[in-house]
Amino acid sequence: MLRSRAATAIARTQARPVQGRLVLRGFASTPAFAEETPLYDFNVSRGGKMVPFAGFSMPLSYGDVGQVTAHKHVRSDAGLFDVSHMLQHIFSGPGATAFLESLTPTALSALPEHGSSLTVLLNDEGGIIDDSIMTRHPNGAWYVVTNAGRIDEDVAHIKKELEKWEKDHPDQKVEWKTLDGYGLVALQGPKAAEELQKLTDYDLSTLKFGQSTYANVGKDKVRCHIARGGYTGEDGFEQISIPPEAAVPLTEEITALPSVELIGLGARDSLRLEAGMCLYGHDLNESISPIEGALAWLVSKDRRTPGGMKGSDRILRELKEGPARRRVGLEIKGSPAREGSKIFDTEGNEIGVVTSGIPSPTLGTNIAMGYVKNGSHKKGTPLKVEVRKKLRDATVRPMPFVPAKYYK
Repeated sequence: MLRSRAATAIARTQARPVQGRLVLRGFASTPAFAEETPLYDFNVSRGGKMVPFAGFSMPLSYGDVGQVTAHKHVRSDAGLFDVSHMLQHIFSGPGATAFLESLTPTALSALPEHGSSLTVLLNDEGGIIDDSIMTRHPNGAWYVVTNAGRIDEDVAHIKKELEKWEKDHPDQKVEWKTLDGYGLVALQGPKAAEELQKLTDYDLSTLKFGQSTYANVGKDKVRCHIARGGYTGEDGFEQISIPPEAAVPLTEEITALPSVELIGLGARDSLRLEAGMCLYGHDLNESISPIEGALAWLVSKDRRTPGGMKGSDRILRELKEGPARRRVGLEIKGSPAREGSKIFDTEGNEIGVVTSGIPSPTLGTNIAMGYVKNGSHKKGTPLKVEVRKKLRDATVRPMPFVPAKYYK
């Protein structure tokens, strides 16, 4: 059963205009109109510089704090991000696990209760419709988060696949709802656990990377879904899901903690790139397979059989023979490369394109992510990147660029 936000997404799929789109450097192309998250007024009151992103009005930064300063605060202390624009789903019923597995290449049934996994939604050709975090709850229920910029596509895809599932598996019912009005915040940084612990009696030291729980948080003991992990490469909690009535007051409590500062999308983008994380619409799209996207580890071994997943012919072929292109990390000398910069081999042959690029605040070097022809993807391979009509020296580097500090 769908709730209003997902139903609205289906309507938007049919009615959203394609003209009047804005492009923000480092972010997805977004409509010129935007929806508000449950924390919109809170963000504005805290000096949030609001910009349209993935169909929502989101804070690029706060007050006079620059992106580099905000970025470094997350690396040294703790930062809170409003990620309420992402769509939160609950799947339940006897067929929920098998249904979600039918959409992905990952053996979700092997996850323990309260375990989470990154995975991808596949189209019939083995391309990536979206990336997602899926968390197994007791009694066969699942908490799933998908990207805001793909709400229309994800909802339409899930709706279509669920209709087929119900027809083919009448005895394996699936109930689907979205958590409309819920807040979703991410608390990231080396002091994230220390600070959040001040607001809950739950022993967060027992919660490891990739695990989740329900815990009472704040003076009003708000029951929140909390998942340990992070898009920044730091320790922290990428998902703190807050019921609608408590979204603002609990976020205020968290940001009042001594080491916590509000962080906007600008720093989130540079942090995730240092961590080697993809941004859908830039580093992933429907033409890219998990193998091309350096996400082969999401394709579980017991799914690697003909017909074992959507697009299995292509995915199995690429696993065996190698894909035509591969996602790589790059270090670039001179000026930083931005999305769309062409990549060449040392003989001047065009072999790929940059999908994300920044001057790294942590490393002090220019880093990027992009796709190159198979064979030019090995660590240490010298390449050239076109920046402002000049070819700059580049080298293939392993990702993450900044070592992950997950709590395991």
